[in-house]
Amino acid sequence: MVNSAMDKILIVEDEDVIRNALRRLLERHNYSVAEAVSVQDALDHHSFENFQLIISDLRLPGAPGTDLIQKTDDVPVLIMTSYASVRSAVDSLKAGAVDYIAKPFNHEEMLSTVRKIIESHRREGVDATSIHREVKRVGKRGQPQMGGMIGGCKSMLKLYDHVQKVAPTNTTVLIHGETGTGKELVAKAIHQSSTRLDKPLICVNCAAIPETLIESELFGYEKGAFTGANANRIGLIEAADGGTLFLDEIGELPLEAQARLLRFIQEDEIRRIGAVQSKQVDVRLICATHRDLKTLSEQGQFRQDLYYRINVMRLTLPPLRERGKDILEIAEVLLQRRCAELGKPLKHFSPKSIQAITTYTWPGNIRELENVVERAVILCDSDEIDNDMLDIDLELININQLRGGKESAFSAVADFIPTKSQPLAMTADPIEDLSLEDYFQRFVLEHQDSMSETELARKLGVSRKCLWERRQRFGIQRKKVANKAASAS
Repeated sequence: MVNSAMDKILIVEDEDVIRNALRRLLERHNYSVAEAVSVQDALDHHSFENFQLIISDLRLPGAPGTDLIQKTDDVPVLIMTSYASVRSAVDSLKAGAVDYIAKPFNHEEMLSTVRKIIESHRREGVDATSIHREVKRVGKRGQPQMGGMIGGCKSMLKLYDHVQKVAPTNTTVLIHGETGTGKELVAKAIHQSSTRLDKPLICVNCAAIPETLIESELFGYEKGAFTGANANRIGLIEAADGGTLFLDEIGELPLEAQARLLRFIQEDEIRRIGAVQSKQVDVRLICATHRDLKTLSEQGQFRQDLYYRINVMRLTLPPLRERGKDILEIAEVLLQRRCAELGKPLKHFSPKSIQAITTYTWPGNIRELENVVERAVILCDSDEIDNDMLDIDLELININQLRGGKESAFSAVADFIPTKSQPLAMTADPIEDLSLEDYFQRFVLEHQDSMSETELARKLGVSRKCLWERRQRFGIQRKKVANKAASAS
């Protein structure tokens, strides 16, 4: 696919071979490209509002590439890092980078990432900018943004915006999300931002009440209505009069209770079991479910008329595995809370535990993360929580899931080295069409006279031993060492 809009991209990279290769790659796909060699160079010679994307190396002379993020306003910043480590990637995302990519990069991965970022940013447009500004006004990044909810990924920003718009109304809300995603927090945020703030919020888990008791719990009963009804009792709906009723897991309601609930929604009135007269109530209804109510209604397991009554304003909570950089922010906040609650000194996550947290799929979502963090705080005797305390098996984690199945920074460096049975494939013009294999060879040949082995290894994100082994595979001699030996003789 060729870009036809001539989108402008700024590359901030101090390595000539990488900057030239990336510029030519993007220009071949009809992007307009400008260049800078440092953060200060970019600030001095370019107006960021003219660009649709900024691609910056993480390690630059003078200041890190992440310093650009706070200076670009609404222009997305894609961070490149040759330090294929979890810490640098996560730090870049926490600083506000839209995404990260490991060097040496795959051409198709780079083009796909650039296209995705620009198209996504264009779709969001002005609305996304206003949401970002509102979130920054509510609280700092990484802190509770609304009603105890944490995070600033695109789906959560959209949720915050919808909550702000629907909260002041009396509209019925249906919250959909997997178990453990925090649906009750959304309901509380709506209530706290509504005109009913000083009235009660009654939360009911429909799945936790036995089917035989659900109607009497919701609607109440009159004395003598059934065996054991020794006195009048108001129901939970009546207790929420003037305030908000939150029905969690409404998909678990039996059909008989659904019929009575429908009448309450339509007429704003209830009738206790055994009563003759109905009573008017003023209750704002919020429902939540992890099930597909539309499919259930088509199968006759959920009343279709009730489904259409409650599905007025639908809010969707993303699962934890789809919230990107939010995952670590949530984990760190939970860690601080648990340390305080359990009377433990403040702890931090080790790099390996960060990798586990940010790449695990979290089928139990935030509730599972809470339990894992609490367990780790209890078991940890030092100030650092390692992976074994989290009880997450890294070998079972697909590390590509962090970035939607694409190659991640955690595997890129290991994958680009060919085996002995795979000879190095050089291109006709390695600068114009720089492959992963070419990059390693060219980088070593170009910098080995000015860098030590330690510096070369660090720049490539490998150990000195790995660098030596790869020199042997490629047949690249240590010229600088040989020259020193010759001069000494």
